[in-house]
Amino acid sequence: MFEVVAFYLFAALTIVMFTITVMTQQALYALTAMAAGMIFISAFFFILGADFLGAIQIIVYTGAVMSLYAFGMMFFDTTRDVVEKRNNPRFVVVLGGLAAVLIVLIVLAPIVTTDLNAHYPIDASVGNSQAIGMVLFTKYLVPFEVAAVMLLVAMIAGIVLAGKKMDKSLTLMADEEIALMHASSHHTPEEGGH
Repeated sequence: MFEVVAFYLFAALTIVMFTITVMTQQALYALTAMAAGMIFISAFFFILGADFLGAIQIIVYTGAVMSLYAFGMMFFDTTRDVVEKRNNPRFVVVLGGLAAVLIVLIVLAPIVTTDLNAHYPIDASVGNSQAIGMVLFTKYLVPFEVAAVMLLVAMIAGIVLAGKKMDKSLTLMADEEIALMHASSHHTPEEGGH
């Protein structure tokens, strides 16, 4: 009974936090709500008895990834409105759909096939982290490596995109130039700069 109540409580809290993350326009609120949602997700691992995964969820996602987002947020002007420019939206949708299908197939392949067995079967006496390591590096090795490559590509893309945005150094500009640049960024093209 306790597990059922805890599951529904943490499920509701997780949905609320990620809804705030998606719907808010304040970057700081989104970051805080996302961190809280990550912590609430770790509660599901603790309920299921996967203590190692619950601790890793808090340490890696809530600690490392959220602090990385916080540092990244410091480099961008979050008060400026972001206007997306899509030259070919149909191409983006098709490419995103193909990527999603490919990722789902890669993750489902080890689950569907029955020939993949762990070379070192795990008995009940080993710990939680050893059991995860055995399964992760035998049956789920391909999805694990694909996830690592995707994270590497995302990191390189973030560095490239951040380098393109930083064409002017705010520390070397005068206060008047910064104020003028900030004022001009709030005018839309329809206003004609008035």
